[in-house]
Amino acid sequence: MTERIPCIREACANTILPTTAARTGGFCMPCKQEMEREERQRYIEANRRDVNVYAGITDPVEVLKIMHEPQVRDPLIRYVPYEKSKEEVYLSLSAEQQDQMKDYAMQRIRTGDEDNGKDILIYLVCYHDISLTNEIPELLEQEIYYPAILVKSASPEVRDRLLQQVNTDDENRNHILLMLAHIGDDVVVQQFRQWRQSPPSWACELYVAPEHYTTEAGWELTNDGQRRELFTTPSYSLYKATENEATKMAISEDSLLMLTPSAQGCPWCGSALTSLINLDVKHPALRDVSWHAERLQIQTCVICSSYGVVYMELDAAGEPLWSSHNVMPMGMDEIDLEDYGELAPDVGRQFRIANASRHAFHASEWGMEPSLSQIGGHPGWVQDAEYPPCPCCSARMKAVAQLDWGEVEEYGEGMYYMFICEPCQMTAVSYQQS
Repeated sequence: MTERIPCIREACANTILPTTAARTGGFCMPCKQEMEREERQRYIEANRRDVNVYAGITDPVEVLKIMHEPQVRDPLIRYVPYEKSKEEVYLSLSAEQQDQMKDYAMQRIRTGDEDNGKDILIYLVCYHDISLTNEIPELLEQEIYYPAILVKSASPEVRDRLLQQVNTDDENRNHILLMLAHIGDDVVVQQFRQWRQSPPSWACELYVAPEHYTTEAGWELTNDGQRRELFTTPSYSLYKATENEATKMAISEDSLLMLTPSAQGCPWCGSALTSLINLDVKHPALRDVSWHAERLQIQTCVICSSYGVVYMELDAAGEPLWSSHNVMPMGMDEIDLEDYGELAPDVGRQFRIANASRHAFHASEWGMEPSLSQIGGHPGWVQDAEYPPCPCCSARMKAVAQLDWGEVEEYGEGMYYMFICEPCQMTAVSYQQS
């Protein structure tokens, strides 16, 4: 048997064959490969250069075209990010520039770059509520049925075409129902009402009844067949202030309060309840909300509401109170609180509410990863739309706010959704993550 010799690298306990040592200079292969990686990394660090692909470009349309172009992966290149986010650049577009981006998106789709073209159209629809009435027929010819929000400005002719197609197109029926829900005009409402009264033959092939598709577009049919919105408006962004902003702006009693601990403890896990938001009902974001207290407080257990819906009701003084209707989800009694960290005491003081409202569907597409936290507006569902039923009246509760937990904690993820039932003065909180 050939005698093995030790690797010459300090602290390495591996042994190697003499023939291997001759090839590697006395190092074992793992050490040799590690040394080569380290040498390569030193070379990269010494030779890496900054590349600013936006240098000299001020036209936001041209900036966005670059943003949507995939960057060449090269370890020797460090790309300088643009001074503004993609969301900020989109919001700066004039009406003429929006049309230019719309035309550019359609060009991308025609040349086979469907994903990029759709992404651009989604940004335009969500951020600017731009109409795609003229482009939708071409999108359908290209068999682009997703995301459904792209067709919400469809013409009556396209709507009628989809109402016919849904009866025969087994492959795309789910998408077509979602598209019709986003169109949501009187004719569509009447059709969903008829489907509820007399289910079509293909309804048995769906996972849910046809009328349930409307919730994905943020509305439902009432018992008497009318359209009822499932989220409040207007929509105001909740954003995390920079360190300088947080220092300069003092919080007054009348402003937004977020993530404040409660003196109440969670009956399920024992941790302190948290008010996700606490806002004066006179704020413009709540102008259409009927609430019997001076402030709207959405309180929950941030641990337990990530497992199931947590309901709160108002006491005589208008303060949130743990609801007797709460039902502990399975497995809650096995929660180990040591697995959950505590919130930083001042994390809520870093949040602000925007001065101006934004379009209702601004944060509706979770995959876009815009500024998702908001009061009012269509929810950005991570999974399927789930509006919890009010435990008192059984009606679906309205979405009133959402909080992206990735903005709260460094390694946080998922979305907390907040709901209200105005007739019953109940609140609810649920959670979704990818």
